[in-house]
Amino acid sequence: MYNLFQRSAHSSEDANSWERLFGKLMTPIEAFTRNTSASGILLIVCTLAALLIANSPWGGAYQHLLHTPLAVSFAGHTLEMPLHHWVNDGLMTLFFFLVGLEIKHEIMVGELSSPSQAALPIIAAFGGMVAPALVYSAINWGGPGMQGWGIPMATDIAFAIAVLILLGKRAPPGLVTILVALAIADDLGAVVVIALFYTAEIHVAPLLAAFACFVLQLAMNRFGIRKLWPFLLVAIVMWVLMLYSGVHATIAGVLGALATPVRRLYNPEEFSREARKLLDKFDIYRLREHDFLESEKLVGVLHTLHNGINQAQAPLQRFEHALHDPVYFVIIPLFAFFNAGVTINAASLANLVSHPVSLGVAAGLVIGKFIGVFSAVWLSVRLGIGRLPQGVNFRHICGMGLLAGIGFTMSIFISELAFKGEDLLLNNAKIAILVASIIASLAGYAWLRLCSNGDNHS
Repeated sequence: MYNLFQRSAHSSEDANSWERLFGKLMTPIEAFTRNTSASGILLIVCTLAALLIANSPWGGAYQHLLHTPLAVSFAGHTLEMPLHHWVNDGLMTLFFFLVGLEIKHEIMVGELSSPSQAALPIIAAFGGMVAPALVYSAINWGGPGMQGWGIPMATDIAFAIAVLILLGKRAPPGLVTILVALAIADDLGAVVVIALFYTAEIHVAPLLAAFACFVLQLAMNRFGIRKLWPFLLVAIVMWVLMLYSGVHATIAGVLGALATPVRRLYNPEEFSREARKLLDKFDIYRLREHDFLESEKLVGVLHTLHNGINQAQAPLQRFEHALHDPVYFVIIPLFAFFNAGVTINAASLANLVSHPVSLGVAAGLVIGKFIGVFSAVWLSVRLGIGRLPQGVNFRHICGMGLLAGIGFTMSIFISELAFKGEDLLLNNAKIAILVASIIASLAGYAWLRLCSNGDNHS
């Protein structure tokens, strides 16, 4: 018995040391939700920091930081923008590139890859976009804030997933899956809305040149180029051209994602065979030479294996994995810090319940999203177009509809486009987004927790 316990302890220690070295074995959706929920917490911290600073004696310094000019020169050409625009038009392009990769991945092999799988989240996303836009438009029809109809259409995946993770096992895995798919389909709709309805005056020549860059990326994909740097160089040129075209520069990120290769160089059989040969060499070398610092052969085997692992993955997978942490842990928190610093006072709080823009945004996110998502899912299931995942019922869909009202990142982004140069309307919209997102988070959490308690008692 002692030996059995000892062996078990050693195997447990081996497993723990293995996980410390390689990380816990997780499915892509588990890794995605785990990292995304952590970034949601960081997003909250940066949002609170921006609000506190903007409403403190350092508010003037905060505004000065936003408008600090930054210039980049190359070959006699200079591009100068305030830091605020570099974050929104530059860094957020990488966010949209990642969004495009996630959309493409889901369409190729994920929850949106087959009509039966895609029907429910796509219909839910469609309902969750149309209903909030209608609610907002009804409140602002004919008014100066009418152009903000797209603000309550989007769902913030980081915040929504963070709430579900807080629920733990109370949220069925199927609900997490459908919410991720819904948010990705929702992002696709938001990209289309931005491209079609929030575009400034179009300049044809740079737009055609940007499109030529996109075609070049497609050709590079077709002819088997798998290195990152050629795509990156063309992407930078396409971004600059898109910036001058009048179409929002972040669309270049989505186009770049659509051109990203999905074919890998090695098939699984080749990779398995070559990897085993390398591991056999590693075992031979490690018996002869124990010190990695002194053994070039051991290091060479590890480098070769590392390169092989990269080649065995599609570039889309490599880029998606490489960008996830920088985007969710650096770029989106920076975006929150540079955009969430709104001035909150008695007048702005009064506007929340009286100004059409504030009312439209808040009602669109909290009420419109819930009605749109729930009614779309209910109708699609009743008509036999879609089906609920295992373990998910309509009470869970109610909670998902509430969480879909968390519109933080994309809603603030669209508000910046809709009310550019209109500080009062922009401030009202941002405050409404923050308040509505808090209400949606608390309501969704409370409802799903109550549902789980009801399921336990039944």
